[in-house]
Amino acid sequence: MTTDASPVSASPRVALLDYGAGNLRSAQRALEHVGAQVEVTQDPTTAVEADGLVVPGVGAFDACMRGLKAVQAPRIVGQRLAGGRPVLGICVGMQVMFERGVEHGVDAQGLGEWPGTVEKLEAPVLPHMGWNTVEAPADSAMFAGLDPETRFYFVHSYGVREFPLEADEYIAYPRVTWAQHGPSRFIAAVENGPLWATQFHPEKSGEAGLHLLRNWVRTLG
Repeated sequence: MTTDASPVSASPRVALLDYGAGNLRSAQRALEHVGAQVEVTQDPTTAVEADGLVVPGVGAFDACMRGLKAVQAPRIVGQRLAGGRPVLGICVGMQVMFERGVEHGVDAQGLGEWPGTVEKLEAPVLPHMGWNTVEAPADSAMFAGLDPETRFYFVHSYGVREFPLEADEYIAYPRVTWAQHGPSRFIAAVENGPLWATQFHPEKSGEAGLHLLRNWVRTLG
């Protein structure tokens, strides 16, 4: 893992979306540590106009989607991505970027930025809690400067186990990072133009997580 611990040189404005389902303070401290000016907000205008938007998430898929709709997040995320403005989803904040989630018998529609279904992992021990390595693409900007054996902190029982896309369906094919828990292989992160997302918690992943967040913050204009 890289030893670069310096903050980014600029101070981009990051909106941390508060919709009642996220570990906001840890994420705020981590982002500030790597040089961002962070505002925790429910205000749609602030969320749209910031240099970067972070969508956190803890809990059930359906409950998070209801909270996101209450603060107009589908419109906010769609408007930002249409303009090429960066968005980072974390944990359930990544899961909601997919088409749908099925938890506890509830089938809920997600934001639909990527195809795929969030479903229960097939593993003898759940939740998947603790540190795990990931399989990132060689050209990943998200994991640039990090050793392939770097571990990140996960805590979840649900994930996306398939990414049903062929490369020619996208002009810029999403870079998908995978991880393994027991027999379950699942998506650990996706980077797709201005939309980045992680199943793990970078804000709880020590220096590795700070390095990843720094990589993201450096992309902000």
